[in-house]
Amino acid sequence: MSSFTAFSEDEGDYTSRAVSENDNGEPDVSQGFNTGISRTAYSFTAQTAFDAYFLHASKASKTSSSVFSQIVEPLTADEYAVAIALTPYPSPVPDFPASLHSLHRRHFARFLLQLEEGFSLAFYGLGSKRNVLNAFATQTCRRRGHAIVVNGYQPSFNIKDMISSIEQVPGITSLPLSFHNIESQAHRIRSFFSTSSRPLFLIIHSFDAPAFRTPKARACLSLLLSCPRIRLAASVDHINFPLLWSSSEALTRKQPSLQSGGRGHAWLWHDLTTLAPYDTELSFADRTSIHGATSSSMSARLQFAPSGDRGADGAVMTETAAQHILASVTQKAQKLFALIAQHQLEAMDDAGDAVATHEEELAMAYDRVFNMARDNFVATNDTALRSLLGEFKDHGLVVIAGASTLGSSETLWIPLRKERLSRLLEWLKTH
Repeated sequence: MSSFTAFSEDEGDYTSRAVSENDNGEPDVSQGFNTGISRTAYSFTAQTAFDAYFLHASKASKTSSSVFSQIVEPLTADEYAVAIALTPYPSPVPDFPASLHSLHRRHFARFLLQLEEGFSLAFYGLGSKRNVLNAFATQTCRRRGHAIVVNGYQPSFNIKDMISSIEQVPGITSLPLSFHNIESQAHRIRSFFSTSSRPLFLIIHSFDAPAFRTPKARACLSLLLSCPRIRLAASVDHINFPLLWSSSEALTRKQPSLQSGGRGHAWLWHDLTTLAPYDTELSFADRTSIHGATSSSMSARLQFAPSGDRGADGAVMTETAAQHILASVTQKAQKLFALIAQHQLEAMDDAGDAVATHEEELAMAYDRVFNMARDNFVATNDTALRSLLGEFKDHGLVVIAGASTLGSSETLWIPLRKERLSRLLEWLKTH
């Protein structure tokens, strides 16, 4: 039996049929015709890229219950320091930062000339630019006028700190102040340097920090920089920093010969790659948490609610700190802590590794703590128990969840992970 493939054309559609001969020599096309119909029908339902997109978007997204912070617990400050000290990998470019620093110092005269011509300087590049800009401020700018270095990377920094630092220049506070607000202070500073023989150089680290993004901060900076005797050199790291300013603000150049100067920054961009580590800038970051640094102490309290190794105020509780606290309290307080710790460890064992160790699951009711303390002759009344718990609460070793005062609805827990709490309990038994 031989076979061949036949093609037919009908209004631009091609249909293939497999034609074969049966045993009598007659052509048999029934099987091939059915196959051709199925192939033709399949071609009519071919999905386009748009169909595939909407089909994918219509499906519910699946999220995993395995959270990274639960699988890999963050390191404490001691563990982080030990891990950094024991790292077997040396720096791949040990001599480059020093060489680049010497190279950038050769351009200090050019930077100063550009500032005196009414431009503002923005320094970008890989690595910390703090040491280079500090050297530029102390070795070059300070010889020509007043130099103010602003550390914008500090979480507690705000624009009022910068205004207060500028007002320490002799003679500024002698001018009258119309209103006691930051705008009036900025007007007074601008008025002072408009007639001053010595200009003001603002050296700002991390000019793209959140403190400089607020409308009030930008308005004050625009007012100050409208004075031709106030010059700005800043380091930036965020790629979207130019979007903070309009095209007129970013391109308009101040006229040094005019008293008003005009509002504008006229940014000149310089590559200040140093490959130096951000040790100082990241010193405020919490390396024990994946959240990193926060913008303020209040946001730290809101972001770092009691969880893991954190207390109610966001501070990290370490084993060393807990040992110092336990060593300074009475034996009854130590015994009370051991009772709470033992109960929390049992709750952790019952919960297993898949459940987050938050106070909602592991906290101990205050009534139960009181009953345990009374049964073990630690505290026979509520006043004595409050006094013992107050020692731990003040130091952050015991967190009280709920209302600010103790009562029947409050719960207690110790902000330490399971393995650290176990080691602390073993230490307490031997001391």
